Amino acid sequence: MEPHSDPAGALFSTITVRAVLITLGVAFVGAVALNPIFAPPFSVVLGRLLVISMLLLIAFRSAAVWHPRGVPRWLAQVLAVVLAAPLATFIVYLPSVGGNAAEVLRNEGRVMGFIFITVLVLILAPVLAMGALYRERDAQARNDRLRFELERSTLEKQALDARLRLLHAQIEPHFLFNTLSNVQALVESGSAQAAPVLKSLTAYLRAAMPQLDGDAATLGSEARLVRAYLDLMHMRMPDRLRHAVDIAPELGPERFPSMALLTLVENAVQHGIDPSEQGGSIDVRAWRDGAMVRVAVTDTGVGISETATPGTGLANLRTRLTAFYGPDAGVALSEVQPHGVRAELYFRPA
Repeated sequence: MEPHSDPAGALFSTITVRAVLITLGVAFVGAVALNPIFAPPFSVVLGRLLVISMLLLIAFRSAAVWHPRGVPRWLAQVLAVVLAAPLATFIVYLPSVGGNAAEVLRNEGRVMGFIFITVLVLILAPVLAMGALYRERDAQARNDRLRFELERSTLEKQALDARLRLLHAQIEPHFLFNTLSNVQALVESGSAQAAPVLKSLTAYLRAAMPQLDGDAATLGSEARLVRAYLDLMHMRMPDRLRHAVDIAPELGPERFPSMALLTLVENAVQHGIDPSEQGGSIDVRAWRDGAMVRVAVTDTGVGISETATPGTGLANLRTRLTAFYGPDAGVALSEVQPHGVRAELYFRPA
């Protein structure tokens, strides 16, 4: 046998309101159908069928909680209903004979009624039991599918979070150490710009530090970080770098991958402005284009053909955007005439 720590509690937990209502409905329909051919009044016939129906329901649910080991649950439940049908019918006749079981068998009318109800119950009860089992199996299959989808969604989200953290961890040191290297070069050369650069570096770090967790980053906070970075770069090459940042105010609260915009700006400085003897300008803009948001970084540096091969920054950025916004997001590079590069992020806000 399969024991249960609390059989009574388990039994009553399986008898739902819906199951009781269906059982009572079947009993009522049966009473209406049998009333014309039975001598007792309708209330008596209905009362007997209600008791029989509830006893069969209890037997059906009991077999689900406690049944012989090795016997399929569905088979145990159907057999329980079949065996309980004559017993339940016999029980409902006892009150009419004062509890004297022998009296039930002495009266031909009662015997015929007993046989008729028993046969009817034996025909209908297994059919209804099988229907209930089929519905339970179907409901269980739906629940299993929903649980599986929920677990898969949770695992996918965890994997995505882990991937984003890994990419983020690769990007953050890249920015920080490049900036520190630039500051170090100025300090070692004894440049008069060293102190103002350090001041700009402090402003940059103040803007960058809140971004490190990445969870609350917005396009507005990215804009502040980019301004601080460009101010720092301007201190390093004041005659060769001009910059402007124009982010539409309504886009400021939009969630945005931490340091994603800085990736494009840093690429523009390193691969566009730095290699150019004349320097150039960097223009950062963000605007709404229908359902999409576009963020562009345009530089007038040496252009695509003369730039060095980009590192992992852009590859990581593409991956992060797709993970953050979905397949509609991406990065596009294009050449600017007469020279320069335009890098554009596009995405559909969540």
